[in-house]
Amino acid sequence: MYLKRLKDLREDKDLLQKDIAKLLSIKQQQYSLYETGKRELPLEFAIILSDFYNTSIDYLVERTNKKEPYDK
Repeated sequence: MYLKRLKDLREDKDLLQKDIAKLLSIKQQQYSLYETGKRELPLEFAIILSDFYNTSIDYLVERTNKKEPYDK
């Protein structure tokens, strides 16, 4: 699954793939595969990224256009 919003959110914060890879404790090449949809993003990474970007997993995977996270 191609996750266009991962790239958009990263670029909105002026971050590089290597910056996000460091956050996830993985190599940049591995993160690139998630961002381009060549590899499925693990749920634990989706949680970390949705928290980091202050949004929901549904927004990351384009199930909603509401960028704000859900109320806890």
